[in-house]
Amino acid sequence: MIDATGFEEHRRMLFGIAYRMLGSVADAEDVVQDAWLRCSQVSTPVDNPAGYLARTVTNLALNRLTSAAATRERYVGPWLPEPLVTRPDIGEEVELAESVSLALLVVLESLSPLERAVFVLKEVFGFSFREIAGMLDRGEAAVRQVGRRARAHVQARRPRYDAPAEVRRRVTDEFLAACLGGDLNRMMELLAPDVTAWSDGGGKVKAAIRPQHGAQKVAHFLAAVLAQPMDDPQVHAVDVNGRPGLLLTVAGRPDTVARAEVENARITEIRIIRNPDKLRHLLP
Repeated sequence: MIDATGFEEHRRMLFGIAYRMLGSVADAEDVVQDAWLRCSQVSTPVDNPAGYLARTVTNLALNRLTSAAATRERYVGPWLPEPLVTRPDIGEEVELAESVSLALLVVLESLSPLERAVFVLKEVFGFSFREIAGMLDRGEAAVRQVGRRARAHVQARRPRYDAPAEVRRRVTDEFLAACLGGDLNRMMELLAPDVTAWSDGGGKVKAAIRPQHGAQKVAHFLAAVLAQPMDDPQVHAVDVNGRPGLLLTVAGRPDTVARAEVENARITEIRIIRNPDKLRHLLP
């Protein structure tokens, strides 16, 4: 049996598992709530609450991934995760967010559901292969093999950035100022020549169907997006999955979340989430 207090002690971990597996804040919150409903009905003692709850959340997330597979295949344009948006420097939330980059979540999306589960449980939350095998009802040797394969896949594709936090914030803020001022020359100065921008509109709002490559293309694309007529646009400096980013609101509602990756004081990647379904959790 796990009471409400015991469940709350592990809520951050449970949300972290579900969010990394699903790439969706709303779905992760639903999975955590479903896990609580299931666990609240268990009347027998639970020897290892953390392991029991992690198993419950992992399997609920795996079920959701299976049902979401067809939807992802039909997705219009680049798929990006729902952003985890926090105010800069707010302690525990930032601590959670710093280990979840948008780039990493995109890499995890390229794993199979089983590989994703094993990677998240082992590499992020430190469960042993024996524990994970029990959670997934599989042999330890098989799970160990899956874990090695997933780790190698992620290490080969996981981007590494060298800019310290203050440089990321400064470059992001300067680029934002250039965008808002329509200063294309300054925008291109702050963009790496081989910069890539992904924009996720889900076929519901204006966004590029394919990634944009090169400083000139990216700068002109962003300028065109910001040139659209807007009702009371407001830009807010926020942390997006633990890194400096921005939230654009229009008429008080979230319109766009963007995050840039910085290397050698220039922006190398930009991810822009505009699909309104992925910003719904940001509504006041």
